[in-house]
Amino acid sequence: MNKIFIILFCILYNLLIGSCLSIAEETKIKIGLLVPLTGNNAEIGKQIIKSTRLALKDINSDKLEIFPKDTQSDPNQTLRSAIELNNLGIKIVIGPVFYENLIYLNELKEITFLSFTNKTLDLPKNVISTGINSTSQLNTIKKFIDQNEIERSIFLIPNLDYDLEVKEGIKKSKIKTLKQYFYNIEPTKLTKQIEKITNYEIRKQNLIDEITRLENSNDPNKEVKIKNLEKKYTIGNVNFDSVIIADFDESLKSVITSLLYTDVSPKNKYFITFNQWFDESLLSETASQPIYYPSINKKNLEDFEKKFIDQFKQNPNHISLLSYDLVGLIYYLSLKNDITKINKAFDAKNSFKGKIGVFDIEENKINHQLNFYKIENGLVEEIF
Repeated sequence: MNKIFIILFCILYNLLIGSCLSIAEETKIKIGLLVPLTGNNAEIGKQIIKSTRLALKDINSDKLEIFPKDTQSDPNQTLRSAIELNNLGIKIVIGPVFYENLIYLNELKEITFLSFTNKTLDLPKNVISTGINSTSQLNTIKKFIDQNEIERSIFLIPNLDYDLEVKEGIKKSKIKTLKQYFYNIEPTKLTKQIEKITNYEIRKQNLIDEITRLENSNDPNKEVKIKNLEKKYTIGNVNFDSVIIADFDESLKSVITSLLYTDVSPKNKYFITFNQWFDESLLSETASQPIYYPSINKKNLEDFEKKFIDQFKQNPNHISLLSYDLVGLIYYLSLKNDITKINKAFDAKNSFKGKIGVFDIEENKINHQLNFYKIENGLVEEIF
């Protein structure tokens, strides 16, 4: 009899333990991670994994579990890895990194992908763009324009693969522009286009005509006036008070150089650009200053960089900061929603404060509330 009791007890005990383990497994938040771990972009993927490890350490919860898979920066491999995550029962995935790797992911409708791309057009319905998109940036630029009562802004947009994103951002942000120009990034063609936009030849001719008029006049002060005019490049103003340049890096510098060449100065007109991630090379471009742009919170970025360097002895890329926040975002949503329905939380209106700043989540989209900065005299100043 005692043997029977012991056997029954063991069976019940094992069933109970198995049940508890099963419940514990169900309450786990399994997060897939689709990043390049091999190939040319492997370092990006490895840094993202390190960043998610930092997030897990800071959150300090045993509810979260990360499952990394390699995309090889290839859409076919991305799909294969996503299928593996699906087979593990994972319903929410951070990644992929690149827009080009999204094209087959609509085949896995039961998974929500939080991609690092900042492109928002033509995405699969189960993909959420989490990068700092044009609408987020233009919403912030609009706030600055409204605060400073800037009334005549022109837009300079390069003929690149994100020009439609910029047009969509202009529409959604309801920012008022005097005119939009699309330019060729090839330097010679760019300069010709900027000359036309700024009426450079007419203003240059105005200067020549005025000097000639004074030379042939009886004005007693003509020598002084001519000497002052010879210090100028043009006469006459342009019809805008700010120029918004949707460009980055060396291409941005080429646009600014062309504007300076055509005698349009940031000392007289607002030069506003897109997020430059605090590009330090802009600090030494004193002729281009002041220059204004939206970006993430600078102090938060510096704090994260210090933490990352202390932990891993290397500088993080910008996507690393975003991946850190996405882990926190998923955990935050899991506290407010049924774990099994966490995917649906992205349909509802939510706000989440991370290292980047505030995420606004609504209708399967994420926008960022950004700060606004000015570079002047080689220093970065926060405007708001």
